[in-house]
Amino acid sequence: MAKKKETTTETAVEATEPKAKKAAAPKAKKAKNPKKIAGPGGKRIKAARQGVEAEKAYDLKEALKLVRERASSFPVKFDQTLEVSVNLGVDVKQSDQQVRGTVPMPNGLGKTIRVAVFAKGEKAKEAEKAGAELVGAEDLAERIEKGESGFDRCIATPDMMAVVGKLGKVLGPRGLMPNPKLGTVTADVVAAIKAAKSGQVEFRTDKAGIVHAGVGKVSFEDKKLLENVQAFLKAVNQAKPSGVKGHYVKKVTLSSTMGVGVKVDLSTLAA
Repeated sequence: MAKKKETTTETAVEATEPKAKKAAAPKAKKAKNPKKIAGPGGKRIKAARQGVEAEKAYDLKEALKLVRERASSFPVKFDQTLEVSVNLGVDVKQSDQQVRGTVPMPNGLGKTIRVAVFAKGEKAKEAEKAGAELVGAEDLAERIEKGESGFDRCIATPDMMAVVGKLGKVLGPRGLMPNPKLGTVTADVVAAIKAAKSGQVEFRTDKAGIVHAGVGKVSFEDKKLLENVQAFLKAVNQAKPSGVKGHYVKKVTLSSTMGVGVKVDLSTLAA
């Protein structure tokens, strides 16, 4: 009986040893998959950055050419927009240093602008004849509150602002709130609609003191895009608040919708 017990104990020890060794063995690390790191997005950005020096500031015409070339270096299924970003030396916390305005693009924007107009009676009829996609009063406000968002510009006659004002939380964040300073609160709805559809650009500083705008399509000719960029920059300069001290325009960057930013040499902006 004693031998049987001894054998049983030894067997039990031997049986537990392999398990202990197995538990102590370090887990093998999974090999990283290099293909996952260099996915489609990585290749696109790499193609967009090729030939662009991140810290270099380019002549305006050269920067424009680079953006167009890089935009065509990778396939996308739409005509990309040329975007301009301007870093301004303003204190956005000061109400008198807010920069806001509108500017017509000499060569349009290359896209259809959908317009919503708040008006009644004859003004509503004028808006419809002028080509506004959405026209109404309280009924239009109700549609917007329920999620209607198929418009790029919102115009209102002065008598409709009591209705439009209730939509501040909906229209404000989208930059669509009608404003008399921008010509979107007006009795002349026909002129406002024509201006919007002809390629008028609205701009205003964001929380970081930057103004952004799409000023055309990269498929435009160089000359047309250059004219649009210059028109936009001129309007931003003219909107300079009187209280701004020091450098007003600190940095200008051009990019396409899916591309990387190309810095512009500020000394070439007037060229």
